[in-house]
Amino acid sequence: MFTGIITGVGRIIQIENLGTSAAYGKRLTVQCPANYLDDASLGDSIAINGACMTVTGMHKEGHAPEFSLDISAESLDKTAGLGSLGEVNLEKALRANDRLGGHLVSGHVDGLGKVTHFAPTGESWELRVLAPLGLGKYLAYKGSITVNGVSLTVNRVIDSDAGCEFSINLIPHTVENTALHRLAADVHVNLEIDVIARYVERMLSAGEKPSS
Repeated sequence: MFTGIITGVGRIIQIENLGTSAAYGKRLTVQCPANYLDDASLGDSIAINGACMTVTGMHKEGHAPEFSLDISAESLDKTAGLGSLGEVNLEKALRANDRLGGHLVSGHVDGLGKVTHFAPTGESWELRVLAPLGLGKYLAYKGSITVNGVSLTVNRVIDSDAGCEFSINLIPHTVENTALHRLAADVHVNLEIDVIARYVERMLSAGEKPSS
C-alpha cells in the first residue's frame, strides 16, 4: 500500500528488452536521489508514476543510486510514462507506523487519463484531465484521485460523451517536488481511483440481477 505522497523524483535512465517480440516486457533502470535507497532491499515495492513495481536489482552507492525492475508487456500497455526515458514519481511502500498524509493507494492503475489543460492560475497551477467513461462514476467533488502516483483532491467534475473531465489545483510545492511539472496537453497519465469508492460501488451493486 501507498499514500500518494511522493518521496522522490527519479529518472528512468535505461530500458532493456526482455525478449525479441512485443510479447516480452522490459527491464528498467531508475536513478534516484542521494540516499533514497538506504532503507530499501531487493524485493521491496516502489510505486513508479503510481504503478507498484518490485525491486529486482539495486546499486546504493554514490550520489545517484539506482534500482532495476522488470515490467511485463501487459503493464507497459496499461500504464503511461514507463516505456520511455525521463522523470518519474517515486514512493516507497507504506509502513504500518507511517503517517497517512494522502489517501490509501494500492499502486494498481485503473485507467489512463489525458491532460486537457495545464497552466498557472494565480500562485498555483490548474490541471484538467479527461478520464475514461468507466471511471467517471468514481470521481466526486472534493474526492481523492491519484495522478501519476500523486494523491490529489478533485475540485470540479464535468461529464460528457467523451469521458469525465476533472479539475485539480496544484500548489507550487507539488509542482516543484514531483514530476507533474512535465505534464502538458494531450499527455497521458496513470489514474487510480479511491479504493473506498470502489467498495461503495460494489456494495451498491451487489445482488443486482445482470441485464439480459
